[in-house]
Amino acid sequence: MESYARQGKALEADGVTVAESPAQAVEGADVIVTMLSDGDAVHEAITAAAPALRSGQVWAQMSTVGVAGVERLAALAAQHGLTFVDAPVQGTKQPAEQGALIILAAGPEPARKALEPVFGAVGKRTFWLSEDGASGAGTRLKLATVSVAVSTTAVVAEALALAKGLDVDPELVREVITGGPLDSVYFQAKSKAILAGDFAPAFSVRNAEKDTRLIIEAGEAAGVRVDVVAAAGERFRRAEAQGHGDEDMAATYFASF
Repeated sequence: MESYARQGKALEADGVTVAESPAQAVEGADVIVTMLSDGDAVHEAITAAAPALRSGQVWAQMSTVGVAGVERLAALAAQHGLTFVDAPVQGTKQPAEQGALIILAAGPEPARKALEPVFGAVGKRTFWLSEDGASGAGTRLKLATVSVAVSTTAVVAEALALAKGLDVDPELVREVITGGPLDSVYFQAKSKAILAGDFAPAFSVRNAEKDTRLIIEAGEAAGVRVDVVAAAGERFRRAEAQGHGDEDMAATYFASF
């Protein structure tokens, strides 16, 4: 928790009040937002905040924590009398900076008005999916949509790596795809980053690998095989083992060599 406070100090120049502890952060707040690396980090933060929590506060849980993680956090919210809203986001660093995230939310109607200014600050669109935050409707949709991102990233990286291995200029792959039916903004962004060797993290290899595990876990519980996501997860683990864990998930490119 101390590390989060140290990182937050950089925001003070922008007028942000940085709390020294989770309890200090939630004290007197009407709305609590958590957007951390995983379910354990979120649970730890809210547990640490417990002395300052009060019944009726709205908790917007915006991390990607998986189906089982949502159930655990919803139970924690109920324990402290918090109004729980499951609200993971679709989007990475750039849309977050632009306030253009897509918010996938589930929570009771009375909480929505309180969250309008919060969600409006970080997102361009909110999908309200259910009035029951504990249902995990937002998380379940997030797992389906993020599976597209992680799988597509792995496919693009693998195709460029294959071209290089076959002694073909990988730039030619990009030129052939551009303007055709397989082209997309996402393909352009990831292929450009790989070809430029720019792996500044928009969404890291480590976080992508975590999400593949959550997707696989959810798929198994639902009786759905997610073979492509499983393969992408193996690539992310290899890239992380090679020292690319904190780089953008496009660094799965290195897993081919």
